[in-house]
Amino acid sequence: MKERVNLRAICALAVLLAATPAIGATGSLESYVTYLTSDELEGRLTGSGGERMAADFIAGQLGELGAEPLPGQEEFKIPFEFTAGTNDGGTTLALKAAEVEREWSSVDSVQALSFSDNASVTGGVVFAGYGLVLPESQDFFYDSYTGLDVEGKIVLALRYFPEDMDQESRSKLARYSGLRYKALQARERGAKALLVVAGPRSPNAGEIVPMTFDTAVSGSGIIAASISGAVADQLFEHVADKTLEQAQASLDDGNPHVTGFEIPGFELTLDVKVERERRTGYNVVGMLAGTDPGGSDKPYVLLGAHYDHLGRGKNGNSLARAEEVGGIHYGADDNASGTAALLEAGARLVGMEHKRNVVLAFWSGEELGLLGSSAFLNGPDDEALLAVDTTAGYVNMDMVGRMKDNRLTVQAIGSSSVWPRLIEQSNVPVGFDIQTMEDPYLPTDSTAFNTASVPTLNLFTGSHEDYHRPSDTAEKINYEDLARVAQFGALVTYRLANMDQAPDFVNVTPKRQEGGSRDTLRAFTGTIPDYTTEVEGLRLSGVIEGGPAAEAGLQEGDIIVGFAGQEITNIYDYTYALEVVKIGEPVAVVFMREGERHEVTMTPTARD
Repeated sequence: MKERVNLRAICALAVLLAATPAIGATGSLESYVTYLTSDELEGRLTGSGGERMAADFIAGQLGELGAEPLPGQEEFKIPFEFTAGTNDGGTTLALKAAEVEREWSSVDSVQALSFSDNASVTGGVVFAGYGLVLPESQDFFYDSYTGLDVEGKIVLALRYFPEDMDQESRSKLARYSGLRYKALQARERGAKALLVVAGPRSPNAGEIVPMTFDTAVSGSGIIAASISGAVADQLFEHVADKTLEQAQASLDDGNPHVTGFEIPGFELTLDVKVERERRTGYNVVGMLAGTDPGGSDKPYVLLGAHYDHLGRGKNGNSLARAEEVGGIHYGADDNASGTAALLEAGARLVGMEHKRNVVLAFWSGEELGLLGSSAFLNGPDDEALLAVDTTAGYVNMDMVGRMKDNRLTVQAIGSSSVWPRLIEQSNVPVGFDIQTMEDPYLPTDSTAFNTASVPTLNLFTGSHEDYHRPSDTAEKINYEDLARVAQFGALVTYRLANMDQAPDFVNVTPKRQEGGSRDTLRAFTGTIPDYTTEVEGLRLSGVIEGGPAAEAGLQEGDIIVGFAGQEITNIYDYTYALEVVKIGEPVAVVFMREGERHEVTMTPTARD
């Protein structure tokens, strides 16, 4: 009986190989990539017209393949809502002194910072220099708040960091010069608000800080705005012995004994209005029905890739060089290549006998934080569009178009014990030099499925200098090898869809490098943040088995609101708080679970 089963499998595999185009037949792949990277689609930014055109194109291709919508869905395109960006809704700043009143309302004078809370506050003003605080872990003392009382006041701080310090010191300060971090420091010291100005000795001197898209789209727990150099100069008219430029110059050599000061004689009223824009993105999902899905313990297998990219790179994650800024980010490898390979793999699987249903999933919002795949798993009402416990496995293809030296990297193989053998078998007719990686915690959509306890794989041909730049264009794709990646993805999916038993799921604990200097050690907690849910605090989409968070009893869905004595309102607060903790020393973690407040002790460990 065993020999007959193997013979059938071999025959089916032979039919699969015979039914697919020759490896050199790359016309369809090239046409897919060429369309997806056309100027007309403008970089396929999630929520844009270009993304919708790409979604329509993919849906049309699924229809031609003979795929059908998922059960319960009427079409291939599945919408999800997300926060697309922020705008200033009319922020104002007013000064009231004994003999003078002034007001600024133009965005050239005052503008909200994108992470600001919406509120109006009135208070005196304290100049806090650069508003920088370095944690003790840096072995380098710098605290702009030394000797200052900012409780109930509005803090005025310079943007960036001291200009005249040595390079080593500047590099240490630069890490903590982000505006969110400065806002956190002001908030933790009781300030009512933070005003930021680019000083006359700094880059972008006197200019307003532009409002930028924030992937987590969360507030900071404090009111925060940017003011122009002209407005700051008018505030410094109330300082008796120095101008703003002189005050900055006294700070720029990094002398820790030069401190900030209160600016007397007036009060400011800051009224911040931030408008957060909601948009709709689209996943495109089709299904190739299986021959016996009801006879399988888990009747679905997913093969996926994200099709979105960066548009014109204005959302903060572009790596465009100076001459490229504002240009279309074509995203040929990232991830028109994976999209094309997925369509080709789907074509290879059509008509082949696979017991389980094969779902072809094209995600949007990956570049903004795995939005599409997470929305698919969470569903509009916290119910997955495809139940996780019905999914045998997920195979992802991201950046698979720039192969070199016949090398294909297969990541996340630690998520199931079946992957090594299945990969080896699938590679026999393709012949890649396979490089495997166990870690499933990757910056791509497979992580969303791993977090949901679904065995995952991710196919990847390597990074390159065109990553997240407009220079990632269609003519640089290696189409012959892309066809082979598509074939490999189809073979892995075919075998997965015909396994008698679904793969086991293995929780993987990331390996940590032993030893190393204090400069290379970072706190590891084993928490997996949820980047898509807007809550006050840090919601966990999971915890890593065996990590400090799991040992402390934290679990998926918990919302961390306090860490090491610091209030946590978003992922950034949490990240900054990690810089303060010491390896091996217990810290208190306050979290919400089902509306109830809890507190546990967690001991961070070292992580490379």
